[in-house]
Parts: sequence; C-alpha cells; structure tokens
Amino acid sequence: MPADDSCARRWRRPAQHVPLVPHLVVVPVLLAVATAVSLFVHSDVNAALLWSQCHARALLPALSRVRVLGTPACFLVSFLHAALDSLRSRAVLGVVLAFVGSLLTVSTVEAARPMHAGNPVVARPTLPWLVFNLVGGALVWQLVIVPAFILAAKAWPAPPGRAGRELAATEVVAIPVAVALGFYLPSALMLAGPSPVSIGVWLFFPVYVSLVRRLVRHLLGLTRWFRSAPPCHVESRVRTALAVYALPLLASVLAHGLVAASFLAGADDRKELTRSAVRFIEIDFQYIGLTLLYWVFVEVGWRVPLAMVASSVLLGPGAGTVLGWLYRERLITSDRHVLLRESAVEDGPVGEESERDLVDEQTPLVR
Repeated sequence: MPADDSCARRWRRPAQHVPLVPHLVVVPVLLAVATAVSLFVHSDVNAALLWSQCHARALLPALSRVRVLGTPACFLVSFLHAALDSLRSRAVLGVVLAFVGSLLTVSTVEAARPMHAGNPVVARPTLPWLVFNLVGGALVWQLVIVPAFILAAKAWPAPPGRAGRELAATEVVAIPVAVALGFYLPSALMLAGPSPVSIGVWLFFPVYVSLVRRLVRHLLGLTRWFRSAPPCHVESRVRTALAVYALPLLASVLAHGLVAASFLAGADDRKELTRSAVRFIEIDFQYIGLTLLYWVFVEVGWRVPLAMVASSVLLGPGAGTVLGWLYRERLITSDRHVLLRESAVEDGPVGEESERDLVDEQTPLVR
C-alpha cells in the first residue's frame, strides 16, 4: 500500500520525484528536435524566395537596406504579412494570437509571484519573450522558458499555505491592463489592418507589456489604498481571477467562434504563399502546445493536461490554457497543504503556532 501511494504521488507531482537532468529535461529537448525536423520537412521554396527578395532589396526597401538586420527583419515582416493575406488565415491566426495572449498572461502572473524572484527567466520574462517572438518561436519555449519553470517547480513546496504565490494588489490591476494594451491592442490592429507598419509594431509586444505593467504598478503604488492592501492569491477569489484571466478567456472564445464560422463559410481565399506561411506557424504552435501540456504534467500530473485538451477543443487553446491554469493552481495549493500537514505529522505533534501557519483565509471552517 505505501508503494502504491508513492507511485501515485510520483505521477501526480513528477517534478518533486524525478531528477531534472536528464529525465525531466529530455522531453523538451526531444520536442525541440521534432519541431526543427517538422518545420524543415514542411518548408518549401516560398520561404527561400521571400528571403532572396529581401536580400535583393526587392521587398520593403526601407527596411531591407538596413545593415546586418535588414534582411531578417524584412523576411519576418513579409512572412507575417503573407500569413495575414486572407480572411481565413486571419481567423486562424486569431486563434494563435489568443493562445499567445493566454500564455503571456500566465507567464506574467508567474513572474509576479515572490517565490520566483530568484529565477531570472521566470521573474523577468521580457527578454525571453522578445527572443521567442523575434527569433526562436517554439525552440525558445522548449529550451529556455519551460525548463526554467520546471526547475522552479522542483523547489515546491516553499512557504506554508499560499505564501510566495500571492500577488501584490497592484499586480492584479497592472497585469491585465498591460496585457490588454501591450499585446491585445497591437494584435487587434494587426488583424484588422495587416501592413508592414502594424506588423512591425506588434513584433515588440513583450516590451510594451513590461513598460505598461511597470507604469501602472508605479501609479497605483502612489495611492494609499494600494500601498496598504495585502497581497492576495489571485486564483482563489472569483473577482481577482476574473480581473486577470477574463480577457484571454473571452478572446479565445471569440477567435474560436470566428475560425469555426470561417471554415463553415466554405470558400478558401488563401494563396499558396499564405497557405505555406500559415502551415509553418501552425506547426510551430502545435509543438508549443505539446510542450505546455508536458510542462503542467511535470508540475501537477495528468489531470490538468487532460482538462486543457478538453476545454481547448470546445473553447479554443487560449481558453484551455486559462482554465487549465486555474485548475493547476488549485491543485498546487491543495497539494502543498497536504504535504505540509504530512511533514508536520512526521516531525511530531502540530503545535498551535504551526497549525495557524497552515490555515489561511481559503481554508474551510469545518474539516
């Protein structure tokens, strides 16, 4: 019976029971290799022609003539412009952007948690996200961002209860405002009117999110109410959870509905170059989604990935990410209470002070 219980725990929280190297890290590495192979296999002459046109200064001459960075910048902008060159492709990329918005939201929330202050990739996500968007895509996600979160998960449980996972009151406002103005607004403008300018502006959304978040946090910190407000565990309260996660959830549902309507409408208005570009982006984000499922499996076991997949089918991958994240946080906090109580029992009788540390505002009054 104890062996069965140990096995169950191993599958429920692999990050706490399986060595990081090589066991936990090998899967993201294999996914990165699979991503590179898949993108190479599905690549065609269109991308090469686009690059050669940029190199010859035939496309976007004002951009492509810039030394060193001109050709890759021209290629990236032209590639995205080609991907947005039809109504159906915009609908498909709307789903992708809604998914990115959800990933950005949960990444920013995790960055704001005090327990991640010592992890530079998690606590300061602007540079990793900028490299992710401009250069690496899924490879940066698999080889940098996700391993950093898995490494952080090996430190659980940290402080008692929800300590360390609580956010400052200013973050509850700053994060959704930053994501809305820094990401969703440029994304909406790019989808509504795709042009080299709107695409070029959108590419640097991680910087906008960081700047807006800092500004809002600073302004709110000047008010007496926010200075004195205690930190809160966002996912444990309906009001704060809605404040932070409602926008990515609604954006995903809307994008999912639009892409369904686009496919039901019948006619496909995409050109060959547009199809090629969209297929490349779809493959990249399919592997990002697989890596996300592995990430949460390592943290809390198989239940959250299953919930993410089920809700993604119905509401879109962005909504699946948000709903799965709320479930993930519930499992993390409940498991930490269990672990701390088991540890207290093993160490001896729980005193009044220890018992008080294990109880917070979300603990049921009757147990």
